[in-house]
Order: sequence, then C-alpha cells, then structure tokens
Amino acid sequence: MNNLYMPELALVDDIKEETPNIRTLTISLKSRKPLSALPGQFVELTIFGYGEFPVSVSAVLGPTKDRLQTTIQRIGRVTKETANLSVGSTIGIRGPFGNGFPLAEMKGKNICIVTGGVGLAAVRYLINYIIENRDHYGKLQLLHGARTPGDLIYKDFLFNKEKAQEQGIEILLTVDQPDTGWEGHVGVVTELFKRTTLDPVNTMAVVCGPSIMMKFATQCLSDMGFGDDQILVSMERRMQCGMGMCGHCMVGQKRVCLDGPVFTYGSIKEALERAF
Repeated sequence: MNNLYMPELALVDDIKEETPNIRTLTISLKSRKPLSALPGQFVELTIFGYGEFPVSVSAVLGPTKDRLQTTIQRIGRVTKETANLSVGSTIGIRGPFGNGFPLAEMKGKNICIVTGGVGLAAVRYLINYIIENRDHYGKLQLLHGARTPGDLIYKDFLFNKEKAQEQGIEILLTVDQPDTGWEGHVGVVTELFKRTTLDPVNTMAVVCGPSIMMKFATQCLSDMGFGDDQILVSMERRMQCGMGMCGHCMVGQKRVCLDGPVFTYGSIKEALERAF
C-alpha cells in the first residue's frame, strides 16, 4: 500500500463466529490487489464512523494472496462495532506493519508455541507457514490455554487429532474452568510443560497471550534452560496506531509497532519485567 496513513477500502468476504465475542473476518481489498504480509505482522482495521484498531494477521489466503483473515475479540468501543459487520460490509485497512517472526532463524529448529486466549490468533499464520513448509522445521508443538472450553478459538483446528498428526503438530490444551463435557487438562497453560517432552537444544519457543500468562511462561522456559534469545514474544496486545506516533505501545525504549511486535525475550527482558 502506497500511503500507510490512508486506509484502503476493503470488503468483508466471510465471517466465522469463534466464540460469543470473537469472530474471524476474511477480508479482501476492493482493488483486488494482493495483501502481502508475514507471519507475526498486523494491520489496522477501520470501522468507518467509529475509528480503527490494530489486529494480527491470522492467515493470508488464495493463490494470489488477495485475502487475509483476522480474528477479533470485541472488548473496546471500536472492536465492539465489528459485531455489526456482515458479509459485504465495507471497512478500511492499513498496513501490514511490524517485523514478523524471524523465519530464517527459526528454520531447521524445533518450534514450541505457547499461547493463551485470543493470543493464538497472533501465531495462527506462523503455524500455517510452518505446516506448509514442514520439511524445513523440526518438531512443532502448540500448548494453548483458555478460560473455558467455550472460549477456545479455531476449534476445528484444535480438535482435529487426525489432521494434526498428518501435519506433524502436537497440540496440548487446557482450560481454567471446565464444563461438564470437558475431558482435557484443567489448569494454567504452563502446567502443560510437564505433559510433553521439551528440550531447549535446537528449539525456539514462541509466547503470546495475556500479560500474566506471558510472564510465567517465559519464566518457566528460562528455568528449563532456554536462552533469552531462544524465546520469542509477540507483544501484539500493546499496539495502537501502528506508526510509532502515539506512544501507547512503548515497552522501555521500544515501540512495539515499529520495533516489534515480535521480540526476542532478551532484547526487552528488563522492560517486560516492569511492564508485567
């Protein structure tokens, strides 16, 4: 996109209700231009008449990469307006912004992804990318937690054990508050470390989710022997304007929207400990 200050007109092509307050939008530009983005990057979506907000790119679709998906939790004044969007609605889009994941550095390594809540949306594109390039990466694990079973997003992906086996991904799930039908693990996501083999040798860990979850997950990984530069954290929750102008996303001296949203734990460790 030529002018990152000016939203381009886009259409909502499809909507999938993930939970009562989270939905995944499939979006295309009215110009039908490709929507190039890297795993870990984000875009700014405009709801005309209400404002804009940052959201991670959770997938890029189509043979010409002309559609992208974003998964949005309705928690603020503007994001709540996404409940009124329907297929065919016109919205605006700016971006993509941010640095994305260091795919070249991750190549050839085992990847352990630890997420909580809607934080899974920020790494869904990364998971897709690794699956599509499966021969270039080692063991792939996803450890994911949610508050309740009803709060789990991407259920078709998370609960398809046969497909997960075909794709070479190990998925472990947990919830804080089970319902009567839940047969899986109950507890915080860091307890899943005890239920799988995780060797820091030739492994990179990716962490994204609520601040308290990220604090304890990074601490656990450090205690297990992961070096600070073996842990990648996505700070997508702290983003706002996307251009480093507003200052709302500052972590120490870093602007998340310009210097991130993906960081090595070592590069912002001290600032993160204060932020958490």
